[in-house]
Amino acid sequence: MPITPNPYKTTGFLGWIDDRFPLTKLWKDHLSEYYAPKNFNFWYFFGSLALLVLVNQLLTGIFLTMNYKPAADAAFDSVQYIMRDVPWGWLLRYMHAAGASAFFIVVYLHMFRGILYGSHRKPRELIWIFGTLIFLCLMAEAFCGYVLPWGNMSYWGAEVIISLFGTIPYVGHALQVWIQGDFAPADATLNRLFSLHVIALPFVLVALVVLHLMALHEVGSNNPDGIEIKKKKDPATGIPLDGIPFHPYYTVKDLVGVGVFLILFSAVIFFAPTGANLVLEKPNFIPADPQVTPPEITPAWYFGVFYAMLRAVPAFLHTQIWGVLVMFGAVVILFFLPWLDRSPVKSIRYKGALFKTLVVLFALDFVLLNYLGMQPVNPTRTLIARFGTIYYYFFFLAMPWYSRLDKTKPEPERVTS
Repeated sequence: MPITPNPYKTTGFLGWIDDRFPLTKLWKDHLSEYYAPKNFNFWYFFGSLALLVLVNQLLTGIFLTMNYKPAADAAFDSVQYIMRDVPWGWLLRYMHAAGASAFFIVVYLHMFRGILYGSHRKPRELIWIFGTLIFLCLMAEAFCGYVLPWGNMSYWGAEVIISLFGTIPYVGHALQVWIQGDFAPADATLNRLFSLHVIALPFVLVALVVLHLMALHEVGSNNPDGIEIKKKKDPATGIPLDGIPFHPYYTVKDLVGVGVFLILFSAVIFFAPTGANLVLEKPNFIPADPQVTPPEITPAWYFGVFYAMLRAVPAFLHTQIWGVLVMFGAVVILFFLPWLDRSPVKSIRYKGALFKTLVVLFALDFVLLNYLGMQPVNPTRTLIARFGTIYYYFFFLAMPWYSRLDKTKPEPERVTS
């Protein structure tokens, strides 16, 4: 039987590597010969920016870990040591703290782009599911990291969030104590969250990102028109007529996005490192004190939407379990989006006024809930948050009906420029 020649055969040192590791094959399959639609717009910057921020978080986290002490009586002081005495420690800490906020900004925009252009639709359901798992893992990672400075807001944030597990009937209290390792957030809690933050969750997060990219490159990227470029190929070469190599065209384009992002990111780090008390809150500059509750316990800004939902649901029968279910349900419902959307077209470009109106209202509702989650409670804000929560669920649960009723336009045969 004849041996099939290696289509990626190289010579010299690179050939020696290719005989032992598919370096050239990986480069061609995923960059230089991976054909992406030629009509990507600025919404497609956020996927690569999410990868950039992930690398920033991993690298800065490694160096911060070298000087951090996960002990209740030493964590806060070790952060101050990093800020004051470790060479460039202040920069590493600000990059890591601002990076957490940047991560959620680009991920939220990345997911919203998916909703706009139908990137969750067939054949990309698995890409969306992996992406939602990444979001869920990112939330857990961010919560663990939020607690580690062991400032007063970190302590009380841990107290509030972990206590949510205590609302589970019958096993809640035992589960809460087991997670904390104590009857209140203490040294054991800090050690457990540190282990999750620096070891377990990063492994899971990186694995999910790899799976997300593998699934993406298997079925190909979506585009603003929502049509499949693989359906129209050059008969001679088999290359999609509306596709261009990811490298060098989109690597260069992404570098422009990276440049703009780094300018904004640097502006925050060097001129507003606390981010108007959103990146680093004032109470977190005070050591954790179980005897002194902050005037208003608020979560990190990127959890504001879900915290607003939690507070919007009244406590029935002296339990907050319904609020907890609504809050977690707001994330779980995202997994079902590929099957909730029944529109005959994928992209918002060809959907009707009904969907366009509802998706704009959804974006405004999301921003409003995020704002309400960061504000002190009063009857008016609670009432608005209840309507906002209802609309959030309406947008997804009513989608099987309004997506079919919406008046759509026919999709083009090929992508538009």
